[in-house]
Amino acid sequence: MTRNRKENSIRLDKWLWAARFYKTRALARQMIQSGKVHYDGQRSKPSKIVQVGAVITLRQGFDTKEVEVMALSEQRRGASEAQLLYQETAESVEKREQNAEARKLNALYNPHPEGRPDKKQRRQLIRMKDSGE
Repeated sequence: MTRNRKENSIRLDKWLWAARFYKTRALARQMIQSGKVHYDGQRSKPSKIVQVGAVITLRQGFDTKEVEVMALSEQRRGASEAQLLYQETAESVEKREQNAEARKLNALYNPHPEGRPDKKQRRQLIRMKDSGE
């Protein structure tokens, strides 16, 4: 069976996998289908053909990255080679740094308690909540 394919045509899910944004193609496909990846500002399908110069917006954890496609590759290579496939926009880098700083400040000023309250502390909390209502 032969396929008629253009040279340098690559699917979005395969490009995201090759550029090392996701560990597996199945995970890349799942993220695209769930709407966490946008191609040129629009939701797309995993089979969307990627073109050089396109802007891809994707969510990874707490961060949203906006990258411009610089090159195409069907093969997953080392991280240093994968970084040559895209370039993150300056606005995206700045926004991610601001979000990271905000998370650090939030953790600094709103620390988590050491552990669960004991029986006496729970009763005090319940009394305090009941008296406030």
